[in-house]
Amino acid sequence: MSYIDDVSPGYGALPPRAAFSSDAPSLRLNGDWRFHLSPSLAEAPSGIEHDSFDDTAWSTLAVPSNWQMHGFGKPAYTNVQYPFPVDPPYVPSDNPTGDYRLTFDVPAAWLTQPVVLRFDGIDSCGRIWLNGTELGVTRGSRLPSEFDVGSLLRENGNVLAVRVHQWSSGSYLEDQDMWWLSGIFRDVTLLARPTGGISDYWLRADYDHVSGRGHIRVEVDGPAWLSIPELGILRASTDSSIDAGVVEPWTAETPRLYEGYLASDHERVPLRIGFRTVTIEDGELKVNGKRILLKGVNRHEHHPELGRAVPLETALTDVLLMKQHNINAVRTSHYPPDPAFLDLCDEYGLWVIDECDLETHGFSEVGWARNPSDDPQWADAYLDRMKRMVERDKNHPSIIIWSLGNEAHTGRNLAAMSAWTRSRDSTRPVHYEGDAGCEYVDIYSRMYASHAEVDEIGRTTTMPFIQCEYAHAMGNGPGGLLEYRELFEKYPRCQGGFIWEWLDHGIRQVDADSRPYFAYGGDFGETIHDGSFVIDGLVFPDRTPSPGLHELKKIFEPVRISPSPAETATQAAPALPGGRPASSVSGVGGGEKGSAEAVDNLKVVVANHYDYSGLEQLSFGWKLEEDGVEVASGMLPTPTVGPGAETILELPKMPETDGESWVTVTASLAKDTAWATANHPIAWGQLNVKARQKPQGQGQGQGQGQGQGQGQGQGQGQGQGQGQGQGQGQGQGYRRHNLEPVETPQHIGGIPMQAPKLDLWRAPTENDKPSDEKIWRKNGLHRLQHRLISEENGVGKTRVAPPARAFGMHVTYTWTGDETTLNLKVDIEPEGEWPCTLPRLGLRMAIPKEFGNVEWFGGGPNEAYADSKQASAIGRYKSTVDEMQTPYVFPQENGNRKEVRWAKLTNDQAEGIKIAGNFDFTARRWTSEHLDAAKHTTDLEPTDWIYLNLDIAQNGLGTASCGPGVLPQYQLHAHKASIELTFTRLGS
Repeated sequence: MSYIDDVSPGYGALPPRAAFSSDAPSLRLNGDWRFHLSPSLAEAPSGIEHDSFDDTAWSTLAVPSNWQMHGFGKPAYTNVQYPFPVDPPYVPSDNPTGDYRLTFDVPAAWLTQPVVLRFDGIDSCGRIWLNGTELGVTRGSRLPSEFDVGSLLRENGNVLAVRVHQWSSGSYLEDQDMWWLSGIFRDVTLLARPTGGISDYWLRADYDHVSGRGHIRVEVDGPAWLSIPELGILRASTDSSIDAGVVEPWTAETPRLYEGYLASDHERVPLRIGFRTVTIEDGELKVNGKRILLKGVNRHEHHPELGRAVPLETALTDVLLMKQHNINAVRTSHYPPDPAFLDLCDEYGLWVIDECDLETHGFSEVGWARNPSDDPQWADAYLDRMKRMVERDKNHPSIIIWSLGNEAHTGRNLAAMSAWTRSRDSTRPVHYEGDAGCEYVDIYSRMYASHAEVDEIGRTTTMPFIQCEYAHAMGNGPGGLLEYRELFEKYPRCQGGFIWEWLDHGIRQVDADSRPYFAYGGDFGETIHDGSFVIDGLVFPDRTPSPGLHELKKIFEPVRISPSPAETATQAAPALPGGRPASSVSGVGGGEKGSAEAVDNLKVVVANHYDYSGLEQLSFGWKLEEDGVEVASGMLPTPTVGPGAETILELPKMPETDGESWVTVTASLAKDTAWATANHPIAWGQLNVKARQKPQGQGQGQGQGQGQGQGQGQGQGQGQGQGQGQGQGQGQGYRRHNLEPVETPQHIGGIPMQAPKLDLWRAPTENDKPSDEKIWRKNGLHRLQHRLISEENGVGKTRVAPPARAFGMHVTYTWTGDETTLNLKVDIEPEGEWPCTLPRLGLRMAIPKEFGNVEWFGGGPNEAYADSKQASAIGRYKSTVDEMQTPYVFPQENGNRKEVRWAKLTNDQAEGIKIAGNFDFTARRWTSEHLDAAKHTTDLEPTDWIYLNLDIAQNGLGTASCGPGVLPQYQLHAHKASIELTFTRLGS
């Protein structure tokens, strides 16, 4: 057996220790190295470790990097399947092998003291030589390895050679739903280790939440003392516990770090100390004596151009975006991150589950036969990985939970990892989702448990429960976040979870026409791959937030602005599209107040959902908008509300308005923080203070919609009645007696159009594909046929149905109007037994391509859907047709704006059309069929038309790409319905 197939952790490395910097000299060996890639070990050159080896003909490759991202080989993506035969511990002989060489010098003073060579990450197996002497072999790709090299160094011309194999026995333990990428992808550093220095330490800074005092314990391998000047601790002995006095605790909300240092006679180590204590009490996970709610995300390390060699500035971007979107926790799926990321979590404040570099998911394809998790010969490899993570990361206050790994089934080796971890560190609980019986973990963990399951768990569990993965953020979605939040808040032991996942792992490419796009599985010719399943994040590959992240920010708001009980009880508003009362659009009351009179005595409830903080860091502002135009604004006093409490905030007297009017109350940062500037919005809610008036002669569409809503939410779109109930179809109406019946028009005041007709199809989302899409296509909803029954006196009757099926829809189009104003009433009635939900229910039409400027009054600014609409605020918005598209890496239904009262589409001369009514609104330069057929954004070619969808409703999104589908209250079923619209010519 070669060293490649050996199941041991490797050999030659020093014992694991903490990652830290000091005033001892160090030398980064990052940069351009000589590099050569061979298709196998047998074809790799010999003698690369010797000074005399000639590498002048080799290429160069940056270190750190993954070689596939720089033209050497190709990336490959699998989620579960191993891309090689399952024959542990062996890997194929055709094993790409990358050879690296670097020549470097060191100061003469380095030759008289110990020196350590540190590799922070080599994927998957590295054999290392320095100046012709073999140092050893390392496995555990995302964990550090250090080697003693002091006796081998010379002042000039040191030759460091590293042979890296794409596959090794370690690859069986690293099947972590990501691109298979190889090479030296993290820092390489030479560290001078002065005699009498500090080679390792462990500082535990506990916080007593009763007394408010901090207590410090330090383990250090030799004589040293601790100083924290701010606390008056100077040269304190590390031989016993140190009383730090009254301190400010570290939390994710208030990441207080005390600057200090640990020193010996020969080395000084800077410290950033956070006092906090993690416990499990009464079945609840607590930090500093308080239950916490994890509003988290799973984060892989990925960069669209650099692979897993993620620059520090990109990691910082991730942290800042998380903080700015009300995220408070990260699970480092499924391996320890670059240690610099954990420094950022300490500094900016994020709870961290630090997860071991371990996943054997591919064995599930063979019934878990020969899975290493229960095989004694792999025991050392499992323990080695856990030890290297815990020792490396033990000094981070942000880390509150250790995780054994992911999707490796169960077995004695995992149990041994847990036992060692508990014996080494009793200050943090142990997590592993695969231990379903909770035999060796401290936290009950699940993936993608449905809402009903979470409800059951909340009522029965005696342990802290988290969803280590839930709400799969693949493509358009996730849906159903609100209902998860309500369950986490209902049951104290249901302590939140981690969205899968933070980032789309797209790889930036250009097509033959130099147009950029992001590639996914299969785009590099992989024979085995999992397609776009790697594109499942809340941010796009370039870190642009998706609509899902905006929705999550709203769900995770630490402050809720909602109707006072009096407002809710006394205000009754007319229904909006789909039957929800206007009050529930914002969750902040509604109805008509005083017609054109000034409105006073408005109140909102401000609820503090922080775990630790008050609201003093926030400022509260309000604005009044009439028909989407700001009328007045001002500031409110910041309420004094402790965590978990609420208060009623009285709004000032509002000016009188005539049109539909809304007050928006926003809580923003009062001053700059480390992660956002002053006025950054944290939370908001809307109050409908004057309902829209029903014009004379307005018709009312009716129909049984999507069921009854559940729960009492707060903020925009979070009230009762989340489902589409009895749709009222309140368009802007028309005076029918002033308008004559007209035949189906082909233009609006001279502007050509493709007349509206019934549309039931949407380009399936990634969440539709595993569930609804199959039955939709089976029943022909993507290929409806229209049969004209009659057309006379402005009334057209049609039957719309799929081929080979007996069910259908009877549709009546009633047109009235004149040259500049057209009114359309559409009545829809199902016929027969409809066997499935509908993708959408509404109309599709088209206008010429030049009318690409868009303004609308309704929900926005971003897209929204039935079960993902909390972030949609009622207002007036401007955009373009192109800007209204959400550029999902895999094209799919997108861009819907909900509860639109009117929309204008104009050219640059302000000519165009206005559409008024109550409808969901989508505008794009291609049809749903074009969108359905596209595989990448570059497949979408603009046409000569702008296609508009004017919908009564769409089916919800759910998270069926990995998890539960659409909740019943958001499912769209065939039902009797009506919609009324007015089309008006704008401009000359």
